[in-house]
Amino acid sequence: MDVLSDVIAAMRIGRPASARVRRHAPWGRRYPPVPGAAFHVILQGTCWLLPPDGDPMALAPGDVVFLPGPVDHGLADTPSTPLTEPFCTPDEQGVHFGQRDEFPPDAVRGSGAPSVTLCGAYQFDLSRAHPLLNELPRIVHLPARRGRHPELRAAVDLLGGELEDSRLGSDAAVPALLDVLLLFILRAWFAEQPERGAATGWAAALGDPAIITALGCLHRDPARQWTVEELGSRAGLSRAAFARRFTALVGQPPLTYLTWWRMTTAARLLRDSDAPLSVVAQQIGYTSEFAFANAFKRQYGTAPGKYRRQGA
Repeated sequence: MDVLSDVIAAMRIGRPASARVRRHAPWGRRYPPVPGAAFHVILQGTCWLLPPDGDPMALAPGDVVFLPGPVDHGLADTPSTPLTEPFCTPDEQGVHFGQRDEFPPDAVRGSGAPSVTLCGAYQFDLSRAHPLLNELPRIVHLPARRGRHPELRAAVDLLGGELEDSRLGSDAAVPALLDVLLLFILRAWFAEQPERGAATGWAAALGDPAIITALGCLHRDPARQWTVEELGSRAGLSRAAFARRFTALVGQPPLTYLTWWRMTTAARLLRDSDAPLSVVAQQIGYTSEFAFANAFKRQYGTAPGKYRRQGA
């Protein structure tokens, strides 16, 4: 797996949720924080995103908004429209959305201009939020631009079609399309950073051939007993130059990041598989179950077996 795909797979838990919603002005809905990330796509009409602080954000057809962390926010036809009760309800089983068509055209309330939006939520393991996502702004706004990010637009169209008209196979298609949409949103945002002169941190790391080579090595084979010198050689840099560049962009020294990634991978294996602890330890580079258990407890504050039982 490439680094970005790996990061998403490691953080994602549970099933994503989504809804295609048609509303007629006046309308305003509150969206409480979800244990992960949320998105909105404007398919028809215009509306406003109302953040908990800061100015309202005007949204037009084709705009995509991504909130990489829990943010209490609202959507409304105008900034002054009062927000009604929450449209989504987070609980231990995930996120649940309200009715798709809240205000039909013939309803007494809401007979004004129509708007159609896609909204969705992803559950993340917030205790192990990857630094790549931590560097994203609180609200990512990707305005619709002709010819920009065609794969993102195609994913939006496909997802919107499945949510509008449920057909055979939709239960499998919708979660897969939500995963694709998340990947394309992140790809689009990172692709735009150099153009804005803001390519720093992970945005720069993913575009740096030397660092992305080293990250690929660590992600593909976390069990290998890597050294900074070997990673630098793979990246085509001297040991010192590589260590400086990796630390500056990734935010951690190479071997510190390796340990962090090993533990993150171990948590995913404990959560998603029935592999014995000895097998999990071996897959991330520990020769003994005891050494792995100690390292895991230092990172998570609990033993691997207890972590698995709590996850179940």
